[in-house]
Amino acid sequence: MRATPSTVSCGVDEKPTKTKRSLVEYRDPSLDRAIARAARRMQPRLLKHLMNVWPPFAASGIRVAHIADDWRQAQVTLRLRPWNRNYVGTQFGGNLFKMCDPFWMLLAMERLGRDYIVWDKAGAIDFVSPGRETVQATFVFDDALHAEAIVATEDGDKFLRWYENDITTADGTVIARMRLQLYIRRKRRDR
Repeated sequence: MRATPSTVSCGVDEKPTKTKRSLVEYRDPSLDRAIARAARRMQPRLLKHLMNVWPPFAASGIRVAHIADDWRQAQVTLRLRPWNRNYVGTQFGGNLFKMCDPFWMLLAMERLGRDYIVWDKAGAIDFVSPGRETVQATFVFDDALHAEAIVATEDGDKFLRWYENDITTADGTVIARMRLQLYIRRKRRDR
């Protein structure tokens, strides 16, 4: 059914005039459903693009190189630039942490779906050697990790787990080891 402008009369001698309805009144319910479906799941390619132009990443030289279509893997790089070096000219530790911070949570959230609550609970980084060049980190939330989280939370219990990855140079030299603890819990069905 299509909405049409209504007519109103302001006085006895005046002609009826058409009133404008707000855009809300003209919205198509099928369009609302399509937008809601699209918003339920972010597409990996779109997220990659948004994160690459997101100021905290872009200004630091962090670039999302890849997010798998099935959300199993992500790869991130950090280029060494004059504005993101520390006092001694190597990779700034805060940027090394920042490049890893959101990815375990994002992969877990998307793999587990909307029936789960996923939060970063704690994080730690161990600096192994100075980063004097571009570094990279790869995150893999494989089927074993996915199944482990589902089994651990099937009764509604919280699940705390540390996820680890290395930050390396192109030749495989380990610059730092990042650990991030996730809080995962299945949402209550009665809500």
